[in-house]
Amino acid sequence: MSMDLLRFATAGSVDDGKSTLIGRLLYDSKAIFIDQYEAVERVSTQRGDDYVDLALLTDGLRAEREQGITIDVAYRYFATPKRKFIIADTPGHPQYTRNMVTGASTADAALILVDARKGMTEQSRRHSFLATLLGVKHLVVCINKMDLVDFDEGVYNRIVEEFTSFASRLNVGDLAFIPISALQGDNVVTRSERTPWFDGPALLYHLEHLHVASDRNLTDVRFPVQYVIRPQSAKARDYRGYAGEVASGVIKVGDPIMALPSGFTTTVAAIDTPTGPVDEAFPPMSVVLRLADEIDISRGDMLVRPNNAPEGVQELDLRVCWMDETTALAPGRMLAIKQTTVWARAKVREVVYRVDVNTLHRDESANTLDLNEIGRVRLRCTRPLFMDYYADNRATGAVILVDEATNRTVGAGFLA
Repeated sequence: MSMDLLRFATAGSVDDGKSTLIGRLLYDSKAIFIDQYEAVERVSTQRGDDYVDLALLTDGLRAEREQGITIDVAYRYFATPKRKFIIADTPGHPQYTRNMVTGASTADAALILVDARKGMTEQSRRHSFLATLLGVKHLVVCINKMDLVDFDEGVYNRIVEEFTSFASRLNVGDLAFIPISALQGDNVVTRSERTPWFDGPALLYHLEHLHVASDRNLTDVRFPVQYVIRPQSAKARDYRGYAGEVASGVIKVGDPIMALPSGFTTTVAAIDTPTGPVDEAFPPMSVVLRLADEIDISRGDMLVRPNNAPEGVQELDLRVCWMDETTALAPGRMLAIKQTTVWARAKVREVVYRVDVNTLHRDESANTLDLNEIGRVRLRCTRPLFMDYYADNRATGAVILVDEATNRTVGAGFLA
């Protein structure tokens, strides 16, 4: 039986201890090799530190080590007897907000780190807002560096009250608070005796028992076609399959199925996987569907249930995070747009408003979005896109915006 997988991202201000926390999780859960630890110990000594800087386990770029900040998204993998984990260590500096968006876009949970000495900062608010915007349903607020405030319960309670007040204006499904010291290991893998006033679990225990299975959409069948498989051998000349990843819903052999945009219907004849045929498929399985009838289907089409199909929309009203440092998002601009396996072109019709991530105030006088700014934007596409609301389906409710001249991803959009 395969173990459950949890993807989580870290977020917070610069120097709140995100990389140190991940290093502590890896070290205390025995998830790193001796030579890795020795290399970190050696670099720490060379830098003149009087402790082993576990942040170096994730800050792999030389520029990150020199500056003492995280720049790129670093992914780390580890497992306990209860669960497998994929960690995205995301940057805290405002300049790298777009990297944080990348890391959190696939996360089930987000760890928001807050320095106990500073309390909530602009980046704490920004990353909390982004995490909820990206559909992360579980926020774990780690109040770090409690050792520097003598594990004062009053400091912890003040930050909990401040964060709870801010979170009341966000769409947070599950919110938890844990006082920790990433540097010394308090309440990270094991409960700390220095916080007798805290009756919650250690961070690792909380992550091991976080229930995320119900977060997946198993109701609305969405299967974006990535590739049409037609083997060339004479033996398999009658084989025709449609490869892709199940975005949502459960697909079973014998189920009625409809292809979009054509609207043709048929039934599922077989479901193939690399290890052989199966009776059903569900997210995030990558499978090949064989259908009972030969109908015209190509890459970019979507297979759905006949009585549960998304509407094709050409006028898109999206929340957009702009990621381009060279040019702003402005009305009249043409962009390439990608949703699931579909490419189209889109023209920016209007910037409706820009969001101040600190106050969540909407600036309706804004008519452009600059780097790392978030707002609501109206686009007109050259072809209909079959989208669900992002809150219902993260796979079909999101798009990326691409500059046609440079082929750079310049924005991420969400149907909300």
